Amino acid sequence: MKHLASGLLLAAILAGGAGARAQGDAFDFETLRFQAKRLAAAPYEEPASRVPSWLRDLSYDDYRHIRFNPERTRWRDEQLPFQLQFFHPGLFFNHTVQLNELDGSRVRPIAFARDLFLYDHLDFAGRLPASLGFAGFRILYDLNKPGDELGAFLGASYFRFLCRRAVYGLSARGLAVNTGGPGPEEFPVFREFWVQKPARDARELVVYALLDGPSVTGAYRFAIVPGNETNVKVHAVVFRRDQGLPLGLAPLTSMFWYGENSGTTHGDFRPEVHDSDGLLMERGSGEWLWRPLVNPATPRVAAFADDNPRGFGLLQRDRDFDHYQDLEANYHRRPSAWVEPVGSWGPGAVRLVELPTADETSDNIVAFWTPANLPPPGAPLEFTYNLTWFLDPGRRPPAGFVAATRLSVVGKHPDEKRFLIDFDGPYLHAQPADPAIEPVVTVGEGAVLTPDPVTIQKNPNNGTWRVTFVVRPDGSGQPVELRCFLRKAPHVLTETWSYLWSP
Repeated sequence: MKHLASGLLLAAILAGGAGARAQGDAFDFETLRFQAKRLAAAPYEEPASRVPSWLRDLSYDDYRHIRFNPERTRWRDEQLPFQLQFFHPGLFFNHTVQLNELDGSRVRPIAFARDLFLYDHLDFAGRLPASLGFAGFRILYDLNKPGDELGAFLGASYFRFLCRRAVYGLSARGLAVNTGGPGPEEFPVFREFWVQKPARDARELVVYALLDGPSVTGAYRFAIVPGNETNVKVHAVVFRRDQGLPLGLAPLTSMFWYGENSGTTHGDFRPEVHDSDGLLMERGSGEWLWRPLVNPATPRVAAFADDNPRGFGLLQRDRDFDHYQDLEANYHRRPSAWVEPVGSWGPGAVRLVELPTADETSDNIVAFWTPANLPPPGAPLEFTYNLTWFLDPGRRPPAGFVAATRLSVVGKHPDEKRFLIDFDGPYLHAQPADPAIEPVVTVGEGAVLTPDPVTIQKNPNNGTWRVTFVVRPDGSGQPVELRCFLRKAPHVLTETWSYLWSP
C-alpha cells in the first residue's frame, strides 16, 4: 500500500492490540460503547508489542515478500459477497490488533496462523509466535471484477476505500488529536475490530472498532456500501480522558507535492503530482467554497469557521491523464472523499493543515472538523457522517466550479503576482460570451489589486471562463486571503475560489 513510509503514517502505525473476547460472547454497539467508556475512565496503558524485534527489523523488500495466501481468504469457500484478507505484522507495523468475526451477535476471535501467509524465500519456521495477531485487514468485493480490493484498515485509525474504476489515493482516520496544533500530534489507534459476517445477498458490510489513545477512546461502527460511489456511514461515540487536546472529526489525509499552481515540477517529467488538488466545503449558509491545495515552505493551518456544515472533502478534481503523465501511479484515477454530517454538528471550523513535503511519498495534507464545544471528560461526544468515495463529482457543487488555478510573475514587477482562474460548469459551458457575467474579486489585508483591470474571457477552446487579475503586496509580508466568484446579477453562478497567497 502506498505511503507506508510517509511522515504522518509512520507516526500513525504505532497501533496497539487488545485482548480478544471469549468465543460466543454476545456483542452489539452498546456493548462496544460501554467498553470505550470504561476504558476512558482508566489511565492509558501503552499495549506491549507482541511483534518480535527480528520482524520489526525486516527490510522493506523482505517485508514485501510476505503475502496473504489467497486460498485462505475468509468467506471465500462460502462464496460470500464480501471477503477478508489480513496484513502481517513487521517492519513499520510493530503492534497488532485483535480481529473478530461476528456471526449474528456472537463473537468468534480470528487467530493468527502461519499458513495464512506466503513467505517466499523467508524462513520463519518455528519463529512466529502463535499469538502474534495481525497488523490490519483488507476487504475484497467484486467492485470491477471478481476478487477486487474494496478497502483496508491498516495503521493507527487509518482506513481507505475505493469506488469503481478508482485506485488507492487519500486515506481517512477515525479521529485527529492535536493535528496542526502546538506540540506533538497524538495518534489514537483502533485496538480491536469486529466484522459482521455478511449474508449471501448482502450489499453492505458492517465493521465495528474500538479506539484507544492517551487522550481519548471511542466506539465506531462502519456500514460500507460499495459502488460507483462507495459510501461508508460512520457512527462514533468518543470519550475524552482529559481536556488537554483539541479533537478533529472525520479527518481526511492526502498528498499534494505540486500542481498547476505550484510554479515548479521539481525537475520531474510529470506536470502534476498529487492525490488531491483542493478542499471543497458546503457551508451551513449554503455557500460552496473551494481552496486549492499547496505544498507550503513552512507548515500552515487554515480554519474556516462555520455552523452546522453541510459537507467538506478533499477532491481530486483534475481527471485529465495528460496533466499527470504517470502510467504507474494513475493520479487521474485517485478517488475524492466527501464528508456529509448527519444531524447537527453545531458551531466549529473546517481545518486544513498543509505541511511541506519534498516528494510524493509523504501524506502532507489533513482536513477535518473541529467542534467549538466539547463535552467534559467522561461524557460522550456522539456523531454520525456519510463518507463517500467517488471519481465523478456529481452535484458537488451544483453550480459552476473552479477548473484550474494558475499563477505567474508580472514582467518588471517581481513582487506582483498574476492569478488566472478558470471556471466551468454546465450553465457556464453552454453560455456564449456575455458581458452580464462578471467576476467578483476580494483581496484581504496585506495586498491590493493593481490598476490593471480584472478581466474575464470565455475560452473558445474548452468552454471555460477565465478570470485574470494582478495583486501587489503592501510590504507587511503577511499572507493574503483572496476570493473570487462569478455572478450574473442577482444570481451567483459559481462556488467561491479561496486562496491564501504568501508574497
